Amino acid sequence: MRIHIATDHAGLEFSTDLQEHLRSAGHEVVDHGPTVVDPLDDYPSFCINAARAVVADQRSGIEALGVVFGGSGNGEQMAANKVLGARAALVWNVSTALLARQHNDANLISIGARQHTVDEAKLFIDTFIAEPFSGEERHVRRIAQLAEYEATGLIAGHEID
Repeated sequence: MRIHIATDHAGLEFSTDLQEHLRSAGHEVVDHGPTVVDPLDDYPSFCINAARAVVADQRSGIEALGVVFGGSGNGEQMAANKVLGARAALVWNVSTALLARQHNDANLISIGARQHTVDEAKLFIDTFIAEPFSGEERHVRRIAQLAEYEATGLIAGHEID
């Protein structure tokens, strides 16, 4: 599987370790930066580029997911979710990694590098990658509603104030 990774300065050390972990597991890793520690870097472009690549790969039939990191993971998740078709979930334990895939068919996860150890992050990522989307009708319906709102600003049959 192709895994797109992006971070900011707070997650750069994590990113290096995790890329090695993912490659050793047989994944193709694409690093969207940064490549050097700069406490003044701006994570949005790195995370948006990773999310755009995941969405483009998936639309092209390439099996791909993404992982973004930052101090808390919050801003990185928000940046990734600005990309049409991205469904980035903030993951802080195994359960949220599982549910992100099972219920939300998330195609990216965000992890706080200052909140977790590298070993915890590896566990979350491995869990996320291994877990399939459940395909349950209620989850498919909800994901379709999100995509419809993203595209049109409306959800057919539902009032949006």
